[in-house]
Amino acid sequence: MMLVIGFFVALISGIVMAAEEEKPVADDWLSDFRNPCPGEEMGLDFRFRTIVARNIDTLDTDASQNKWNFQRYRSRWWTKWTLSDDVDLNTRMVWEFRTWDEPSRKPQHTDFDEILFDRLNVTMRNMFDQPLTGVFGRQDLILGIGWLVLDGTPLDGSRTIFSDAARFTYEFEGKDTKLDMIYIDNAAASDRWLKPVNDRNRILTEQDERGAILYLTNQSVENRKLEAYFMYKNDNPIDILPGALNSPGLWSRKAEIFTFGGAVSQTLNENWNYRVEGAIQTGDKSDATADLSTGTMRDLEAYGALSNLEYLFNDSYDSSAHVGYEYCSGDDPGSNDNEQFDPLWAEWPRWSELYIYTYSKETMIAESSNLHRVNIGHKFKPNKQWQICTDYHLLWADENTIQGSSRFSNNSKFRGQLFTCWAKYRFSKKLFGHLLGEYLIPGSYYQKSYRDGAFFLRFNIEYAF
Repeated sequence: MMLVIGFFVALISGIVMAAEEEKPVADDWLSDFRNPCPGEEMGLDFRFRTIVARNIDTLDTDASQNKWNFQRYRSRWWTKWTLSDDVDLNTRMVWEFRTWDEPSRKPQHTDFDEILFDRLNVTMRNMFDQPLTGVFGRQDLILGIGWLVLDGTPLDGSRTIFSDAARFTYEFEGKDTKLDMIYIDNAAASDRWLKPVNDRNRILTEQDERGAILYLTNQSVENRKLEAYFMYKNDNPIDILPGALNSPGLWSRKAEIFTFGGAVSQTLNENWNYRVEGAIQTGDKSDATADLSTGTMRDLEAYGALSNLEYLFNDSYDSSAHVGYEYCSGDDPGSNDNEQFDPLWAEWPRWSELYIYTYSKETMIAESSNLHRVNIGHKFKPNKQWQICTDYHLLWADENTIQGSSRFSNNSKFRGQLFTCWAKYRFSKKLFGHLLGEYLIPGSYYQKSYRDGAFFLRFNIEYAF
């Protein structure tokens, strides 16, 4: 496998360097490709990943199917059509397929999978002769640092993150304050709005989801950014679909969630900066049951907070260190209410690719809640091409929500220790990649039979035309 990876990297690097040596010809060819006709822009990107992991969902070396070894191949083609000075039509098609060596329950053959639009929208600026921009249709939504809004399609991994939405952005006079007003209508089934080519009947999210967001950003004070938001999310469970590749089953919930929150980030001086964010949630949410139609609805009362303090050394290595803390309340098993914080549209590996899989036995993959996380980290650039990022995480549960089960402790809340390291390398302006390694030492929150160490290794390379 490593020989194949090495050959793959050498081949692409050679192509890139050859193109750079023939820069005038390459520039002419790329210019014609990117601008095939007046008013149209176009581009491609390709991503290859290979992943090797052990025990990431079982935390048990003796369990069957606990070895992971697979490859991912993703290609995307995007276009931008300028219809007028203030109107654009934006499209992007994505195709990703995987090859599996382990586990054996995965297809041991190459299935070239489906092709779908993950971007199809119209952007309109200066609407009604006002500083108002509207984006209508399929689009990527990322608010703040993605704590609550980033991935609208969590069940297909990082293949796509889109939402079907209408977004209005109003810039107030002076352009230091803006208000985003967003309506979201995401369907679990991938073919509700646009049927994929070679449709594989995939499920993109756990349930049908509708929502509305008001997000206010103010930067009137130099080096300081204030954010305040209200988010409404309405979840409606779907039936288990026969033949679906990834039907959500018991992950599907009924819920009505109201979230109020805000954040402040600031550069204090040339060395120090920080960010603090917090949110409260109310509403109601159903319990997990085999019959989704009879799941008990419980009042939701939950809290979350996220903070980070960074020190910049301002040295020749562009090095920095940071310390952070995250809190997401857990569901108290002795209460009639539901106190578990809901990550809304942010079920993605924000701080760990490994640990998100352990949540499949509690909530669902990447629904990282019921958590106290203390983190310290460091990053630096040994040269212009490399950046090395290392982090250490101490993890606790907020509540012993599933106490008494064969997998989780009755009283201990220590989830364990997590070590992560990213080695990022840029071959050229358009070719870049990374190596990621993570190791988890499970704590006494898990029963003794489920405390075996887990690791996650990934090689990633991307090229953008």
